[in-house]
Amino acid sequence: MAGEIIVPSVGESITEVIIAEWLKPVGSWVELDEPVVSLDTDKVSVEVPSPVAGYLREADKEVDDTALVGEVIGRVEAAEKPASADNATQVTAPSAAAAAPAAAPIAMPAAAHAAALKGVDLNAITGSGKGGRILKEDVIHVASPVSELTASQPARVARPAAPAPALAAATGPRHEEVVPMTRLRRRIADRLVQSQHTTASLTTFNEVDMSAIMALRAKHKQAFIDKYGTKLGFMSFFVKAVIDALKLVPAINAEIRGDDLVYKNYFDIGIAVGGGKGLVVPVVRSAERLSFAEIELTISDLGRRARDNKLKVDELTGGTFSITNGGIYGSMMSTPILNPPQAGILGMHNIIERPVGVNGQIELRPMMYIALTYDHRVVDGKGAVTFLKRIKECCEAPERMLLEI
Repeated sequence: MAGEIIVPSVGESITEVIIAEWLKPVGSWVELDEPVVSLDTDKVSVEVPSPVAGYLREADKEVDDTALVGEVIGRVEAAEKPASADNATQVTAPSAAAAAPAAAPIAMPAAAHAAALKGVDLNAITGSGKGGRILKEDVIHVASPVSELTASQPARVARPAAPAPALAAATGPRHEEVVPMTRLRRRIADRLVQSQHTTASLTTFNEVDMSAIMALRAKHKQAFIDKYGTKLGFMSFFVKAVIDALKLVPAINAEIRGDDLVYKNYFDIGIAVGGGKGLVVPVVRSAERLSFAEIELTISDLGRRARDNKLKVDELTGGTFSITNGGIYGSMMSTPILNPPQAGILGMHNIIERPVGVNGQIELRPMMYIALTYDHRVVDGKGAVTFLKRIKECCEAPERMLLEI
C-alpha cells in the first residue's frame, strides 16, 4: 500500500532488524526517497527511504524494538508540499490534530507518545538526543520522579558499592556502572556462541618470517603507489597465499549442507575490518582473479565504507574463508572464531623481531605467528597443518605464488 514504511529484505539469512533511529519526527514533511528510519542488523545498518512525498503520520515501532522483514513499521501520508514544508511539522499539515497529538519538530516518535500520555509540553523540553532531538527519556525525566525514571529507563546507572570502612577511607567512594547491552550487541553475542556450539572448532599455529615480504614491499613501495594510487600492504600477500593453500587443501574452502560437503571452486575471502559499529567481515569476491593491486584497492574501499557504515548486506555475506588481523591492535597470538558455514579462518598477528636460527646462526628476524581455526568435522589435523605450512612457504618466498610452485 502506498505510503507504508516496510522493513526491506536485508540479506537471505536475516529475518528481523532492530529500530536504530527514526530520522524524522512524526508530523514532519518528508520527500520521496528521503531516509526516514535507520535499521540495525548484526551485520550492517540500513536506512529506509520514504515511499512517497508527504507527512510522516505513524511510527509504529520505538527505538530498540525488533521488527520482521516485510513488516509495516510506519506510514507516510501523501500530500502536496506546502511552501513552508521545509521546516514544517504536522501542525502545518491538513488534519494535524488527528495525526500526532503533541509532536514537536525535534521529538522522536516514542517521546511524542510519552508526552501525550503524561501531558508534557514538548516545547518546554531540551532534547538530549542527536541533533537536539527529544528522546523518551527526556520526557520521563520531566514527568516522573527519580524512582520511576530508574525503573523505566534502560540507561547507565551508577551504583555505589559498599566497601569495607578501611578501604573506603583509603580510596574514597567506589562505583560500578551498569550499562544494558544493546540488542545489536546481544545478537552478535548470540551468533558467536552459536558458532562455538555448532562447529567442532580447533586451532593450530605456525610462524612466518616476514623478511622477504617486507623487503619486497620496501623495494617497490613508491612505484606501486605511483601506478595504483594505494599502498602495497601485507594483506594482499596473505590473500594470495590463502588462495594457494586453499587450492592445496580444498576441504578448508568447503561447507556442510545437511549431510553433504559442498566444495567450492571459487574463493570469496572475507577480510575482518573495524566498522563504525564494531568488527565486520566484508567479502572480496573471486579473489583468485584479482591482482595484488586490485586486492589492495578492494580492501581499502571496503574498509573505508565499513567505518562509515555504508556497506551493503550482500557485501558481508557468502564468504568461503575469512582472514582477521589482530596484529594491527598489537595481538601476539589468538584463536579466531569461525564464521559459519565457513570451515576455516586465518588469524594474523603482530610482527615482532625475535632471535631465530638461520643456517646455523642466530639472527633477529621479523616474525609473525599465524593461527588457523578450522571445523574438525570438515578438515582433519593433517589438512590444517598442511594448509598453514603452505601459507608459511608462500609468504617466506613470495615468488612461489608467481611461479605456482
